Amino acid sequence: MDSFLFSIRATAPVFLMMVLGYILRRLGLLDPHFCKVSDKFVFTAALPAMLFRDMAATHLQETFDLPYVLFCAGVTTVVFFSLWGLARHFLRDKSLVGEFVQVSYRSSAAILGCAIIQGIYGGTGMAPLMIIGSVPLFNIYAVLVLTIEGPTASGSLGHRLRHAGKGIVTNPIILGILLGVIPSLLGLNAFPPILDSTLDLLARVATPLALLSLGASFQGKKALGKLRLSAGAAAIKLLLLPALFLPLAVYFGFTDSKLVALIVMLGSTSTPTCYIMARSMGHEGTLTASVVVLTTVCSAFSLTLWIFLGRQFGLIA
Repeated sequence: MDSFLFSIRATAPVFLMMVLGYILRRLGLLDPHFCKVSDKFVFTAALPAMLFRDMAATHLQETFDLPYVLFCAGVTTVVFFSLWGLARHFLRDKSLVGEFVQVSYRSSAAILGCAIIQGIYGGTGMAPLMIIGSVPLFNIYAVLVLTIEGPTASGSLGHRLRHAGKGIVTNPIILGILLGVIPSLLGLNAFPPILDSTLDLLARVATPLALLSLGASFQGKKALGKLRLSAGAAAIKLLLLPALFLPLAVYFGFTDSKLVALIVMLGSTSTPTCYIMARSMGHEGTLTASVVVLTTVCSAFSLTLWIFLGRQFGLIA
């Protein structure tokens, strides 16, 4: 019972904030314009500030774990290419391969990862290292599969890949982490009080605002589109991938906040960015939207299950 209550306390606040966002949208207090602006603000300012601050406060020379980062990158790569090969072989409608693959492997690692680990440990813990190992590859692989499997778009393949590469290099989340590495490596224990307080206020906005926006963007009707295929992708995302790779993580000795970060990387909701990227690259987007909606609802239960099991077996303290 203690393990179950621990799991609920870790996940319930995150998803209640999303429910609140949905309710506020229904009441007319939040609208699509708010979601668009807040998403941009969180992505470009608040979340990078939070990750910068947490990374700067981390004694990187003592806590950096290269095998852990490589494990995150390796698992992401294996999952992506395995799903791509299986989707090309088994999906009858080949136009859906790109959407299906992207939405089946790409997690809301930054927002949900930080939120859940904060709920358990009071800080982002190993989330920045997990993000370093997975988020750049999330973006690179999404561009590859959506470009190669997608409909004809303007510009050559090389041009589109170069454009995507520029976007990855200038990704604010990655830049926030990399900039935070500098004071960490230099051993700067604290910033001037005024600067530190300002960063703290900005960082505190990131998680609640992002979760409110996620909830407000939820569109139930889209979950009915392509329901069978959506359910398959959601099952892969929330259940199959964690079941396959979490035992391997435990075998390599990754426990506590490292294991929680991997649970989020493997088994959290498909990020709404999947829909934005799919649409912007010429895909219809119905399948993507359906899976995002379905995983958003179901991950409240699946994440609680995986954290509960980790706690029950003494792997998460």
